[in-house]
Amino acid sequence: MPLQKYPFNELYGWIQDKYGLSWEISLANRIDERRPPIINSLLFVGDKCGKAEAAMNYYLSVFKDSEKGHFAGYEAGMEPDKEGTIMYSDFRLEDQWFIGMDSAHEHHFNFNEAVSFIVNCDTQEEIDYYWDKLSAVPQAEQCGWLKDQFGISWQIVPSNMNEIMSSCTPEQLDRVNKVVLKMKKLDIAEIERAYEGK
Repeated sequence: MPLQKYPFNELYGWIQDKYGLSWEISLANRIDERRPPIINSLLFVGDKCGKAEAAMNYYLSVFKDSEKGHFAGYEAGMEPDKEGTIMYSDFRLEDQWFIGMDSAHEHHFNFNEAVSFIVNCDTQEEIDYYWDKLSAVPQAEQCGWLKDQFGISWQIVPSNMNEIMSSCTPEQLDRVNKVVLKMKKLDIAEIERAYEGK
């Protein structure tokens, strides 16, 4: 999209870098704004087009500390986009902001495991909660990874997983990896037992 004025922003553009990653560039009024300079953007296309609002509302219900931000819907006469679907919206889950949009134009991509969102959990109860709420594709479940009903991938992991992995001896790492590779949903107690050699 060329850099110009749109209904949701005074100056906005969409580009692709030399690595094939997409970036949206927008003018932001930082006075009394809490949006960070870099935000994850979810574009619902193909068979997912028209589901951006449902996804946003579902995520807002799953994450307790969350809020809805800006919203701009497509108007009549903006075909192929359907009136009422999302042209632009943003929302916050915990301390992370997301953008959600629908596009009925032809695109040669969709959501896949190349991008996933990590949810760090302090307890097994938290892991169980997010797993139960988000996992919708049983065949995609592996090593703490899952895919939700909208095709978006998540990793539900213990908060101390990085600390465990970075402090492992080679023997501990081997034990932890063998245990984790057998899991779908991660089990904190079992991972800690493997780490400690019990």
